[in-house]
This record gives sequence, C-alpha cells and structure tokens, in this order.
Amino acid sequence: MDSIEVVLVMLLAVVASAYLSRFLPRAVPLPLVQIALGALIAAKSTRGVDLEPDLFFLVFLPPLLFLDGWRIPKSGLLRDKGTILELALGLVVFTVIGAGFMIHWLIPAMPLPVAFALAAIISPTDPIAVSSIAATTPIPKRLMHILEGESLLNDASGLVCFRFAVAAALTGAFSVSTAALTFVWLVAAGIGAGVAVTLLVSRLQYWLSRHYGEPTGSPILVSLLLPFGAYLVAERLHASGILAAVAAGVTMSYVELSGHTLANTRIQRSAVWDTVQFALNGIMFVLLGEQLPDIFRDASATIEESGHLNPWWLAVYAVAINIGLLALRMLWVWASLRLTIYKQKIRNQPRMKINPRLLLATTLAGARGAITLAGVLTLPLAMPNGAPFPARALTIFLACSVILISLLTASLGLPRLLAGMTFPASPEEQQEEDLARRTAANAAIAATERAQIALMEAESCVDPEVYPQAAARIIAFYEHKLREVDPDAGAAWRKTDHAEKELRLAALTAERQTIYELARGDHISDEISRKLVREIDLMEARYR
Repeated sequence: MDSIEVVLVMLLAVVASAYLSRFLPRAVPLPLVQIALGALIAAKSTRGVDLEPDLFFLVFLPPLLFLDGWRIPKSGLLRDKGTILELALGLVVFTVIGAGFMIHWLIPAMPLPVAFALAAIISPTDPIAVSSIAATTPIPKRLMHILEGESLLNDASGLVCFRFAVAAALTGAFSVSTAALTFVWLVAAGIGAGVAVTLLVSRLQYWLSRHYGEPTGSPILVSLLLPFGAYLVAERLHASGILAAVAAGVTMSYVELSGHTLANTRIQRSAVWDTVQFALNGIMFVLLGEQLPDIFRDASATIEESGHLNPWWLAVYAVAINIGLLALRMLWVWASLRLTIYKQKIRNQPRMKINPRLLLATTLAGARGAITLAGVLTLPLAMPNGAPFPARALTIFLACSVILISLLTASLGLPRLLAGMTFPASPEEQQEEDLARRTAANAAIAATERAQIALMEAESCVDPEVYPQAAARIIAFYEHKLREVDPDAGAAWRKTDHAEKELRLAALTAERQTIYELARGDHISDEISRKLVREIDLMEARYR
C-alpha cells in the first residue's frame, strides 16, 4: 500500500476501534484495541510505515499535550503542585537511577549508560494512556488530576535524562553540573516560549477581530496551529518543545477567561478539537501496533545481545523490568505520602490515612505510551567510531514490552482493585457550582431589568408594552434557576429539574423528527431544516 493508503487505513482502524471496544469487556481499554488493529494492518501490508521520531514528536504530541494542558483543572494542579512535582521530577530521577542499575545487573551485556537511557525513556508516564484507562475505571477525581499533571510534566524530565544518558554512551563522559544547567534551561525556556507565543498570538488575534471582524473558522485554525508554533519556537531555542506545548495549553485556558471569543466559535472549536483528539490518540496507538511486528522480528538479534540463546529470556527481562518499575513507583509514592503525613503532624493538621488500595492504584496507573516509543526510536544507529550502537535492538524491544505490559497491567488491575469503592462527589465542587449559578442568575436578572428600561426609553422603541412581558418571562426563567440552587429547597428542585430535563429531551426529539419529515416531504428547504435542527441540537446538548 502507498503511504496515503496506509494513513487512510489507519484512520479507518481508529474508527473501527471505537465500535469494537463497545463489544469487548470494559476492562479492555481502547489503546489495546488500537494496538491490535495496528499489528493486523502490519501483517496485511506489504509496505510498513517508516516512523521518523522527530516528525512523530512534531505532528502528534504538541496538539495533544496542548489540549490536555488546556482542559486539565487548574485548581487541582495548583492545589497538588507539590505532589505532582515530586512525581514528575523526583520519581523520574529515582526511577532512572534505580531501574538503570537494575537493568545493567539483569543484562550485563548492556552497558550502564545504555541501561540508564532505557530507564530514562520508560520513566515518564503517558497522558493519553492514563486518560484512556481512566475512562473505564472509577478513579477519584483528585487522584486523576495528580496523575494527569504528573504525565504532562514528567515527559521533559524523562527525555532530558534520556538525552544525557545517550550522550554518555556515545562519549563516555557525563557532567552533573552541565546536565543540571541544561535541564533548567529546557524547563524555563520551554515554559516561557509556550506562554509567550500564546499571549502574543491571542492578543494579535483579538486586536484583528476587534478592528476587522472575526472571519468564520479563522480562530479555530489559529488554535490548531498554536501548539505547533509554541513547540517549534521552543525547539529553535534548544528548549523543551513538549513543555512549551503544555504551557501554551495552560495559558490558553486563562486567555479564554477573557471571554473575547464568540459563542458560536467556542461551540465549533470544541467539536473540532474533540475530533482531532480522537483521531490523533487513535493513530498514535495504531502506529505503535504497526511497528511492533518489525520490532519483535528483530528479536533474534536481541537474543545474542542479551548474552543468552533462549528467546524466553526476553520475556523474563520484560516482566522483571516492569516489576522493578512498579516497585520503585510504589516505594516513592509511599514515601511521599509518609512525608505528607509528617508535615501535617508538625503543622497540627488533621492527618490522613494511607489507603492501601489507592496506593496500589496510583502505582498501577503509571502506564507508558507513545512518548516512550518515539523517544527510544531516536537512539543512534552507530557510535562515533562507526561501531554499532550497543544493544540498540534490545533497548527498543524492552521499551515496547514495557509499554504493552504496563497498559495490560493497568487496564486489568485497576478495575479489579477499585471495584466496589465509591468516591462521593466533592462538596466543595457542588458549593462552587451553586455559587456560580446563583451569582450568574442574579446578574442576569439585574441586566434584564436595566436593558428593559433602556430599550423602553430609546427613541427607536415602537411598542414599549412588549418589553415588560418579555422581561417577566426571562426573569421567571432565572428565578427558576435560583430555586434550583436554593440551600433549603435544593434537593427538591433538583428532582424537579431532572424530571423537566427528561420531558424536554422527549419534546426536542419529537420536534427534530417532525422537521426531518417536513424536509423529506419537500415542505421546507434543506437550508431551513439544517438551521432549525442545529438550534434543537444545541438545546439538547445543554440538557445532556
């Protein structure tokens, strides 16, 4: 198949995976289905995909990380910033050191710098894999926010450690001071580039829209190009393009609070980004599955590199490395929790208790994914003297094995581990939502009253009698919303609201079906039917 045909087939595989996952048990996450379909494509295709890691990083990671940074709850990031940084920085370094020595001890034929490189590239968790697994598993919201924040930030630290380990393997030299300074520059310049590009583009776009209007589709295209711009600027500065994309997304969430974007643009932009996220997430894992047969086909070479002749040693190594990663992660998470409890004791704060099931869940949730695959494929083919890079095929094989086993472990272990546990909604979240609804409704009522008076007194007013009636209807609507969040009658009004929602959905379904019947009978034009159906769809989206 030609390259374009392969891409189209992969997109069809992404679509098919969404339907196949409906027939499979909930414990089987979507990424595993997509990996299996990718392997099937590789088996049926005579021409594989030559995966260029640099192109992979540029095409796939910036928009996905940008969107994750855009949509992740910022209050959770700020509240648990200490825990997230401990996992994103401290755990990565701890894993690189611990797993590096363990891998070298398991496979003496693999040089220590190469073992550290393998440990570094398998240390960061994957945000796409974590969110895909969480979609079918009841993980507490706060824990999910911590896991998402960790997976967004630990890519840079893992890739930096990987870069220095590879440099040490090529040159035989390593400088702690140089590595520390480089890491600071990568992080600071990467975050700065993402923030600066987002603010600059957003202000320029707002200025153009205010003076010349907002062309249809232009803001959406700008938002799609923004993560690539931030990534490329950071890479030109020799900083972390990944952190730049994440920082651009976080900054975009604050820029959006200005409220300058049109409502119609927000609706269309959300739909476009949902489609982009679904397609890119799927293709990443389909590509991983497509690459696996070639990687496993090279296993015969990895056997000799490992110093053994029995191919089962490869499986032993893969399982042992995964067990080691889980043990290191559990040890770090437990120590972090103990440190938090100790701080609470010193500050005379209420001390939390360590839940063993949540401790294990945090350990299992550290799934690896596409970043590990793309990173390990950047290993050089040869040393400076022309000799082959030591244990390159073995390193790639073990990294891919870690991806598969970590996905399987998380997808099979988490549902069973958390089965039967209930996580009540945070009362703070409900209080914040009620506060927002109450304040917004009061502001809307006040604005309606002011607008009614201004419109009745305007010279262009033809019939002032219509405004009090219209205002009364609008104020009644917002008073109903206020009663829904009334502290004394909130529960009763929420039950009534639920009943009203069901009735409105039934009415909207009948309304839409009638419009379709009128269009099929040529009683109304297609243009009119599309316009009315869109209005009904937006109303239904509100109630759903």
